Amino acid sequence: MSEQSRFRLVFVCLFVALCTAGRGLGAADSSRRLISPALLSRAGLEIVWDDELPIENGEKLERLSVVGSKIHALSTRNYLISLGREKGEKVFSKYAAPVGQPVGEPVPYEDELIWVFGDRVVEMSERTGEELRSQSIEYRIMCPAVRNSEYMYLSGTDGRLHVLREKDKVPLFEASAGNDSKINSVIAAKTFVIFSTDAGNVISMLAGEPVRLWQFDAAGGVAGRIVLDETSLFFASRDTYVYRVDMTGPQSVKLVWKRQMAGVPEVAPRVTKTTVYQYVRGKGLTAIDKQEGTQLWSLAEGLELLAESGSKAYVITENETLTAMDNRAMTKLYSVNFRGVSRFACNTVDPKIYVADESGRIACLQPVE
Repeated sequence: MSEQSRFRLVFVCLFVALCTAGRGLGAADSSRRLISPALLSRAGLEIVWDDELPIENGEKLERLSVVGSKIHALSTRNYLISLGREKGEKVFSKYAAPVGQPVGEPVPYEDELIWVFGDRVVEMSERTGEELRSQSIEYRIMCPAVRNSEYMYLSGTDGRLHVLREKDKVPLFEASAGNDSKINSVIAAKTFVIFSTDAGNVISMLAGEPVRLWQFDAAGGVAGRIVLDETSLFFASRDTYVYRVDMTGPQSVKLVWKRQMAGVPEVAPRVTKTTVYQYVRGKGLTAIDKQEGTQLWSLAEGLELLAESGSKAYVITENETLTAMDNRAMTKLYSVNFRGVSRFACNTVDPKIYVADESGRIACLQPVE
């Protein structure tokens, strides 16, 4: 081999090494696994897939969340990694926002994602991460932005819901609760929009006109977002109650049940096919029958619902354990050491469990059939 050929070979090898030395996903080495298969087998769980996210030195995994058919992992430097929920394959990765800029939870709409950070609303492709549209807003946005096919809805610090024409973001009109309260949650449907306030109002209006359809008032401010499940609304209030309110017609609602918690909720309930789970700081996680509103169980050390399989609920606790609860028998089944697991996502749609640590080790688990 000539001297010139050797030089070219060395150059190519160095170029390839530099190109692959950056961020990239790789299969987790067995010695680096977040949770050992032997430990999982005692809990009746198995690993569907596991991996190591490209989290760099001086950076940590900040947030893990289920977004439709994807898992989103966001680092402390706002580096976003989107993975397929079923196989863990990388969908895209990019900086979602400038480093140090607080980023809200993304809201999916069809094949897009809507992000809010700072004074900007960004719509991106959920398949590629490509930025499709971006809009600078003159006011601070209080909660995630939502949209339907024609309109986008933004909650401002002025206590008003700002309605924009989706295609060009031209402001059309504003709406409010009429009591100067801040709007803290918005749901957009095709023909109506529902918003809640920190004064406890839950209000529905026409999607494209400032015409109020109905209003329900809780005694305390709504905590977190309201959850729409078919024609039922579930939300937590700072009056210590969790509510189920059903829409009985375009202009009417009725209270189905309300269940008092042992403290003041600060986050929204988790709603599955059969159960409503509510976390209260210092009091733990409580499971409520979705139809009747009766309490099934309360776990003082419970932090978050991970997933539900049949009548079994998998809960992560403040003691770094995975605890399985039986909703039918209303009792604890067992606990397994999950030491090291510090990031987790709530999955309300199927039995898959998504957990990680701050260094980026991630695993998808499921109950053994």
